[in-house]
Order: sequence, then C-alpha cells, then structure tokens
Amino acid sequence: MGIRSFAKRLSTPMAVLDNESLRLFCGGQASCTQISEIEARSEITVMGEIASMRIVPHNGSPWLEATVSDGTGHLMVMWTGRREIAGVTPGKRLMVTGRAAPTRPGSRTMRLMNPAYELVAVP
Repeated sequence: MGIRSFAKRLSTPMAVLDNESLRLFCGGQASCTQISEIEARSEITVMGEIASMRIVPHNGSPWLEATVSDGTGHLMVMWTGRREIAGVTPGKRLMVTGRAAPTRPGSRTMRLMNPAYELVAVP
C-alpha cells in the first residue's frame, strides 16, 4: 500500500469505506442484480447486508421488515406473519430472491414480499 492510498484511507470517513467494501463484496456475484438496477415486476436475486429491521403490525398480524443494502442502494424485504427469523439480524449478509415491486405507486424504492433467502458467510 502506497503512502497516497494510505493517506486517502485515513482521510475518508468510515461510512464511505464500509459502503465501498460492501459494494465490492456484493458486486462480485455474477448471478445477482445490483439494487440500483432493479426493475419493477422483475424476478431478481440480490446480495446485501441487513442495515435495519423492524416489526410492523398489519391487520393484527406482525410483518418482519428488513432494509437490505448492497452499497448501490436500499431494498425493503418483508416477511408476513413473522416476528423473527433465525439468523436474520442487522449486520448479517444474505441473498434474497423474489419479484420486485415499488413500495408505493411512482416510488423508485423497491420491495420483496416473502422472498426466498440464504444467509451468506463473510470470508
């Protein structure tokens, strides 16, 4: 590592470095779509890190909602009728597969409802 690259790493905020590292990790998967490139109503597979989670009450039934980031954007992932899923916690990386839909009409933010998921080990 040269002095310039070392100095750049020291002067760059940690959030930017973390985002860049996440983008490189997730972008290395050929079978995955980047969140910034998701089209509505398309079947997608996305790899990312869970940024946040919350339980949303909906008509008397809990919905587990997670925000997944891959360094290029954010995706809402929702599991209906669930309060928790073993191993799915903030900071974990996972691969999700499902059909993308806008969170509300005209919105660019996408969501996946009840996607198939697989936890991903970080090397």
